[in-house]
Amino acid sequence: MGRHLLTRYDDIVHAEKLPEVFSSREEGSLLRTVGPNMLREDDPDHRRLRAAAEPPTRPRQVRDLWAGTFERTAHELLDRIADRGEADLIRDFAEPLVAANLALVLLGLRNASADDIAAWSRAMMDGNSNYADDPDIWLRAERATRAIEEAVAEMVDITRREPDGSVISSMVHAPEPMELAEIQNNVKVVIGGGVNEPRDVFGVGAWALLRRPDVLDRVLGDPGLWKRVFEETARWISPIGMYPRQLTQDYEIAGVTLSAGSRVALVIASGNRDEAVFERADEFDVARPHRPHLAFGGGPHFCMGAWVARHEVSALAWPLVFGRLKGLGPTDSAEDRLEGWVFRGLTSLNVTWQAA
Repeated sequence: MGRHLLTRYDDIVHAEKLPEVFSSREEGSLLRTVGPNMLREDDPDHRRLRAAAEPPTRPRQVRDLWAGTFERTAHELLDRIADRGEADLIRDFAEPLVAANLALVLLGLRNASADDIAAWSRAMMDGNSNYADDPDIWLRAERATRAIEEAVAEMVDITRREPDGSVISSMVHAPEPMELAEIQNNVKVVIGGGVNEPRDVFGVGAWALLRRPDVLDRVLGDPGLWKRVFEETARWISPIGMYPRQLTQDYEIAGVTLSAGSRVALVIASGNRDEAVFERADEFDVARPHRPHLAFGGGPHFCMGAWVARHEVSALAWPLVFGRLKGLGPTDSAEDRLEGWVFRGLTSLNVTWQAA
């Protein structure tokens, strides 16, 4: 990898609190697929881009403006599969749910379908984790980003005339408006994380509960526990396993002096299982004492979509799936595998239930 790995919780938190030393502006990182974007900027440029894009993703906006549409979409997807008695909950529910919420609601990409968003996200995430430099993966990622750029350009023109409260509209009409290329690149970032993270937390959490019926019974008897299931799932198998930083100066951390320009990986998947912080860290335990996990990052780069993901998954997706699909159980298909380490989640989640 050509980089140093920070694997302990305290070292990762320390690095996140020093963006002037552990810079997000790593040379080449995430830029080939997405181009310059807020994830790979430090303040003040990062602050300007984030301030323009963030307002539609804040908790009140999610609750007051988007929650109703999210719920209708979830019910529509469940209506399609309820009579079948079997499904892949990743392919047939979680991925189309979060993709539709992104395309039609949050981003305002009414000229794209949920299938477009899901395919673009997969292609870009494969590109972003293409440390093996596979040319076919780069080609698919580049095709996806060109399609996104065309769709965004069309919607930017429309929202200049007709503001609609979406993320694209927010960027167009921000006090410091963004250039078209900036909007296109940051929409790519939102599409990548906005599908990947809630889909994978949904899948891993459902998978964990289906194999722990005693825990599932407790959660169904106390719906307030869905929030704890979300946080524990994100800690236990973090949807983003690592992300990069680059040192701006010589710096000592964990007893090792790193030179300016050194590339560093903050290994979230490891920090979230640091036994010095989380007792029995490898266990899935919704009753564990609260301690902030690292799944959504920290500091100025704390995940902009965290509140959207929390609402989509813990307030809607899990309660509706386990509430409507009676007798839900896993098929233990060999296809249901955890894959990836930069981005980690289930490839599929095949289940059966009592069809109506």
